[in-house]
Amino acid sequence: MLGQPETLSDQKRYRELTQEHSQLSELKDVWDEFRASEKELADNQSLLSKESDPEMVVLLKEEIGRLEIQAANCKKQMETLLVPPDPRDSRAIILELRAGTGGDEAALFVGDCIRMYQYYAGKKGWKCEVLSTSESEVGGYKEYIMSLAGHNVFRLMQYEAGTHRVQRIPATETQGRVHTSAITVAVLIEPDEDEEIEIDEKDLKIDTYRASGAGGQHVNRTDSAVRITHLPTGTVVACQEERSQHKNKDKAMRLLQSRIADELRRKNQKEMSQLRQSQVGSGDRSERIRTYNFPQNRVTDHRIDLTLYKLDRVMEGDLDDLTGPLVAHFYQEQLQA
Repeated sequence: MLGQPETLSDQKRYRELTQEHSQLSELKDVWDEFRASEKELADNQSLLSKESDPEMVVLLKEEIGRLEIQAANCKKQMETLLVPPDPRDSRAIILELRAGTGGDEAALFVGDCIRMYQYYAGKKGWKCEVLSTSESEVGGYKEYIMSLAGHNVFRLMQYEAGTHRVQRIPATETQGRVHTSAITVAVLIEPDEDEEIEIDEKDLKIDTYRASGAGGQHVNRTDSAVRITHLPTGTVVACQEERSQHKNKDKAMRLLQSRIADELRRKNQKEMSQLRQSQVGSGDRSERIRTYNFPQNRVTDHRIDLTLYKLDRVMEGDLDDLTGPLVAHFYQEQLQA
């Protein structure tokens, strides 16, 4: 179908088929690896049953152990990949991270999570763009907003929305006590051409002001920062990342359109409304979807009772063992519903 002339002339259809082809190719590659592991495993088990040399027996047992792990990992991957594609899977998203309970320590953890998501985006080949930041005085961020675009970005990131709790000894703690803090993450889909939001300039109040915070000498010289208020909804967005007022306004408008589009989806779709309502909560420690426990190198996702003892790797962007099972779990929930 991708090779047919009528497909090439219809860009939207071409994009859809390319995404489907990519998903099927990925599934086929994992399936081939699974079959190869299974065959090699059977061959080695057959050899082991006939082998009498003690050194060869040890080598074969090691190889069988490695292949069993490889086959099990392939099976887990397939279960996630067999979740049918959603038309929104590869839609660009806006990720909003905010410090909640815990003051300075929460702001520092926002910074850590930004780095985690940026590393994950790098591994996935996604494009990452900063839209707005509000730095904390001690480091980290009170608020950080960025966009992510690429293959399966919404599919894998949609369940990151919610309250993330961190348990660790802050750098400022002198007596070695573990503190608990929390941050909130929200995930918005950027509107595509079919969801263009018509925003009347008359409905906007646009303020310009001098940017503040770290960023070089240019920051405070001109009124380049932009704050936009959408009067009908009371939605306020701001951007000061660029030197140019024009570029800041463009980024702020993207953010505004995404928030208004999200509001419309909530009103039109009860299911999306429930999801978004449960995304952020109040930022209180008790409303958590995930806990990051640094002293025990443990991360727990409370929605699926999944605990991994590799928090150090998770913070370096190794998130597939969290995002994959979440996609599979919520798909099963949809099937049951």
